Amino acid sequence: MDNEQQPPSPPEAPDKEKMEQIRRRRMEKLSGTAKSKSEEESSINQACGSSTTASAATPLVQEPPKTKINIRPAATTPSSSKNSSSSLALRSSSLDAPTIVRPTSKASSTSLKRPRAEYVEQNLRKALSRSTPAEDDTGVWEHRTLSHIFRITLDPEQHLDSSNHRLIYLPNLRQELEDELAPLTLTKDKLDSAIIEAVSSLPHGRPIFDYLLPAFTRVLKQAKALRGYANEKDAVLKEARRLCVSYCIFGAEMPELFGREPNPSRDSLTPYFLLEKTDDKFGEGYEFLGDLASRFDEDDTAKDMLMKTVAELSYRLDQMTMNDPYKPYIDALKALSKFPDIVIAISEHNLFHIKGLHGNVIENATLFGPFFSISPLQPEVTKEYFASPKTMAKQQISSSQDALRLTLRTHQTDLLEITDKFVRAHETSRKRTLDWFASIMNTNHKRRALQVDPKMVASDGFMVNVTVVLDELCTPFMDSTFSKIDKIDVDYLKRSPRVDIQDETKINADQNTSDAFYANKAEGTSNFVSELFFLGLAAHHYGTEAANLKLKSMDREIKHLISRITEFEGERIKFVNHPLALANFERQLKSYVDLLNKHMGRKLAVEGILLDKGMQAKSIQFMRYVTVWLLRVATQSDYTPDKIIKLPLTEDQPAAFKNLPEYALEDILSNFDFISRNIPDVLLSAVSDELIALCVTFLTNSSYIKNPYLKAKLVTLLFHGSWPVYHRKKGILGDALTGTKFANDHLLHALMKFYIECESTGTHTQFYDKFNIRYEIFQVIKVIWDNDIYKQRLKQESMVNVDFFLKFVNLLLNDATYVLDEALGKFPKIHELEKELGPDGPSLTAEQRTAKEEELASAEGQAQSYMQLTNETMAMMVLFTKNLSASFTMPEIVERVAAMLNYTLDQIVGVRSKHLKVSNMDKYHFAPKTLLREFVEIYLNLSNQQRFIDAVARDGRSFKPINFENAIKIVGKHSLKSNEDIMAFRGLKVRFEEAKLREDQEDEDLGEIPDDFLDPIMATLMVDPIILPISKQTVDRSTIQSHLLSDPNDPFNRTPLNIKDVIPDIELLARITVWREEMRAQAVAKRSAAAAAATTTETEAMDTTEG
Repeated sequence: MDNEQQPPSPPEAPDKEKMEQIRRRRMEKLSGTAKSKSEEESSINQACGSSTTASAATPLVQEPPKTKINIRPAATTPSSSKNSSSSLALRSSSLDAPTIVRPTSKASSTSLKRPRAEYVEQNLRKALSRSTPAEDDTGVWEHRTLSHIFRITLDPEQHLDSSNHRLIYLPNLRQELEDELAPLTLTKDKLDSAIIEAVSSLPHGRPIFDYLLPAFTRVLKQAKALRGYANEKDAVLKEARRLCVSYCIFGAEMPELFGREPNPSRDSLTPYFLLEKTDDKFGEGYEFLGDLASRFDEDDTAKDMLMKTVAELSYRLDQMTMNDPYKPYIDALKALSKFPDIVIAISEHNLFHIKGLHGNVIENATLFGPFFSISPLQPEVTKEYFASPKTMAKQQISSSQDALRLTLRTHQTDLLEITDKFVRAHETSRKRTLDWFASIMNTNHKRRALQVDPKMVASDGFMVNVTVVLDELCTPFMDSTFSKIDKIDVDYLKRSPRVDIQDETKINADQNTSDAFYANKAEGTSNFVSELFFLGLAAHHYGTEAANLKLKSMDREIKHLISRITEFEGERIKFVNHPLALANFERQLKSYVDLLNKHMGRKLAVEGILLDKGMQAKSIQFMRYVTVWLLRVATQSDYTPDKIIKLPLTEDQPAAFKNLPEYALEDILSNFDFISRNIPDVLLSAVSDELIALCVTFLTNSSYIKNPYLKAKLVTLLFHGSWPVYHRKKGILGDALTGTKFANDHLLHALMKFYIECESTGTHTQFYDKFNIRYEIFQVIKVIWDNDIYKQRLKQESMVNVDFFLKFVNLLLNDATYVLDEALGKFPKIHELEKELGPDGPSLTAEQRTAKEEELASAEGQAQSYMQLTNETMAMMVLFTKNLSASFTMPEIVERVAAMLNYTLDQIVGVRSKHLKVSNMDKYHFAPKTLLREFVEIYLNLSNQQRFIDAVARDGRSFKPINFENAIKIVGKHSLKSNEDIMAFRGLKVRFEEAKLREDQEDEDLGEIPDDFLDPIMATLMVDPIILPISKQTVDRSTIQSHLLSDPNDPFNRTPLNIKDVIPDIELLARITVWREEMRAQAVAKRSAAAAAATTTETEAMDTTEG
């Protein structure tokens, strides 16, 4: 072959001694002889010295200037047979043979070897021409196959193969064969030298893998094409396959072998993982990776090469977003994770799990982090989906969110597949993967802080991906029958758990109690199910639930920005005549608008992810398991939804339950709340009786929970669960609340109990919180009231738990009086402000108008809230009084019931009713006619109790017969009640007037009441005097009972007081009774005498006339 046709000359190699050491180490690797890492490094250092470049090589023999060198093992005696099964023995016999550096310049080769070479070649050509082997001859097949696979040739005249692929001519190997008088054919025995020479001839700018990886895939194709018994051929292909992998390793880890300088950016596997079809390079089943993995135990360089690749993939991906072509990186890790040995190696890498990092650094710096970081919530991606959120139509927003969810769902499926391989491959990779997840949880506690520093915590997108993957990993043990729930071990938290809960608020324990509890370590080891369960629980708390909370803060920020932009635009007129100032104004305005678009786009993106029904279905499934498990711990039973919990629970709370992190309960409630408000259809087939059991159990045993907000959320869960959803008019939980035995037995008492308890929650907002809680309680009661069992339960409470029932009714009356008074009191102010701000109002400055508009908005908001509470409270009064008239007219409360009704009636039909006019009553949920109808109904419901009749008439503050007359006229005019009810109400008015006459007569008869007989609090005649045990004060029993409904202390000295401890004042009662009878007798005698005198006078007058 002419010089112009020859491949580029290979670079000069290291000298003989260095090359021999490199070769010896390489051959040891190929033959599987393991060496320690220190020995390997020493060997490399000795072989490479301070320089491995061709210019530093020193020849062993002084020769004329050389153009090429040939590196080959010393000649061995060729075997008489070319049987491929002897190749290993042949290769092994040459492992320690000296290396000969042969000059190949034209002058020297001609002078030293040419005659002999020509002789050998002529004889070989003659031999070949005399006998053409059969097509299936193994030797010919071996030569042709190896030539095809490695695209090499020993014929200087052959430049292309049959497919027009360029071939690499191997002059050194040809010379070696000539020296050995061997046939000029390619064999597996000489394949080692052939590959070295071929690779060494490549241009240094061309990656070694560009040559060896395609050769590897051609080996696989040849092996697939073999048919029948082909042991010899198979051995050839196996050797070719083995050497391809070996020299790929050397190309990346020891490029000096081929006379190359190390260049990681060139000789790296990373680019080949990013090709569109990686199986073209690594084999259809990624056999190349499998071959690499199989060498890990005996060859650290194979592992090092792959780990460098994984690290580089992770690093590159960290610079990307979902807008970039990230998928090849994910596919690369998926391919690598198919092989357990590779998975183990990745998990053992020092970058897989690094202790002591902040949450955001874990996301960026660990091997897995960038893969989980890819998300639509990355700012660049959000902007792509929602470029102009202010102007996007709803349909466009919905389409963008659908596309966003679809893309993320595909990515999360890939992440799950990868993670699943890591937890299943080996115990080592499982532990390291769990450690990595745990480090995420333990370094992101501040994601739940009021003020979150994004530089210290992981991103929302990263945490959502982590949560979703952990949810999916938990799926195998979350069956619908809860058959595997026993595997969740509560003692996990006492065995130095991966999840750190030390600083977390506990359900019902302070820090010292918690520290002492967990200091007592449990024996044994925790199972995999427990590990996943507690990791998943923490992931929800710091991941999706934290993202849920951010939506509320985003809403506030967006409203603030909109308000700020509106105010800002109002200032534009000031700069119209000042171009420079106007330009500055426009820049500032644009910055506000850009910030608003950013916040709106992010909110839409977060909503798009969190409203993924598939993701939330998995989430609610996980929370069902948490719910059942939590109830099992609290009740110390084997509870499942098909079993009944016995209430109330014991006063001695289980220590394991008290010391659980509060978020175990909080996440259940928050998750259900978010889903029920936004995508309730997810819950239609996803929940069962466990949620009702949770709420009823802990409302009944509210002392089990320390945080009042969590208790309130239990009511909120029931409230949202009773919202109408599609065909279910009573919502997700309504039918179960109405019909299940457990709810029938305990729900009403639990709601009444918490209605009382929320009067004092211990928080600075308790006064206003209680109204929201009670509003939700009313809604739940309205849903269940159709079932007569609940009416019976209420009657039972009034008869059995009298004090409990009276407290409930007293607070109901307090609320009714307060909220109605507050609501109706706002309407005159609203009416006045509306007139002032109307077109006929006085002239106002901009500042005055703004102030009044703010005042009006505040009054309107309060009126709306209070009026809604009024409506619900009165609706409850109607329901309860209809069935429990006797209970609502007990001596302890009847006076308050009568006073509340009379006062409100005076408000809505009396003189002050003319001040209740506003421009739009519906805006405030104010329906005076409906309110009047309900009050009339309550009067009628209680009219069968004489005690109530007397109490109404005795109310000196608000009882006015004219109000009843006005009410009758309005009800009749607008047909608010039936004729029968109107007639009954008219008759009731007469009874009130008669009772009033009797009451007035009684007061007149008694006259001046002695101070000893007067109640010191109410200043009325005592009927049942009692002595308070500590203060020794005497009061009427009904007075102190009414007081204790709102205050458990003695009103005179503030000491705790129980009605059971009071002492009847029998002597005083006797004195009062005697005095009362005497005064009545005297009054009767006086009236009789007066009547007799009047009769006598009349008679005398008649007689005088006649006379």
